[in-house]
Amino acid sequence: MKYILRSLFFIALLILAGCTDKEENRGEPVVSTEEEVTESLAEAPEAEDEEESLYSEEEHGEPLKNSNLNDKETLLPYSSEQIEYARVWRQFGPNQEIDELIVHLIPAGTPLDPNDDASVKYPEDVIQLTGTRLVDGSVTYSSNGNGTINIYNVPLRWYGGMAPSDELEKEKVYEEMKNIITNPKLESIEADSGEEIIKLIELQKGH
Repeated sequence: MKYILRSLFFIALLILAGCTDKEENRGEPVVSTEEEVTESLAEAPEAEDEEESLYSEEEHGEPLKNSNLNDKETLLPYSSEQIEYARVWRQFGPNQEIDELIVHLIPAGTPLDPNDDASVKYPEDVIQLTGTRLVDGSVTYSSNGNGTINIYNVPLRWYGGMAPSDELEKEKVYEEMKNIITNPKLESIEADSGEEIIKLIELQKGH
């Protein structure tokens, strides 16, 4: 009988001790060792390091990744007029495969048909861009100085290179000229700064 009582007493002590341990563990915070913290930091994703690198570059004044700043810097040696001529031709020029980009500065009062002094005249200073061949086409415009231009749909050769044969035909052509001058097309210039712009700048010739 004594043996049985001792066994029951011993079992009760074990149960009581187990409950006490659980209650104590339940209220205690988990504490990580220094070694565990070091291992956790070492396993952090590399994306955070890349993001920090981007901010670091910006703080030191260096261009961020995928920046267009380098393209813009390549245009610094050129004048705003040279850049404008290249951008206008790149956007509106009929033929991009040209040998030269010839720039004609035409003052106000110049006849639309240079071979006919009696023809309609330009109401303002204009710029006419052409290639070296008729097939290259042309762009005739005035600049508004705010990134927009007025394009005049003026052909390089009037009457197919021949003067009108009679007064009625001549009057018809003059009416067409008046319509061109009074209805220019307003366009915005794209701020392109790629290699094609530099190529067109280097092809420019004054006339």
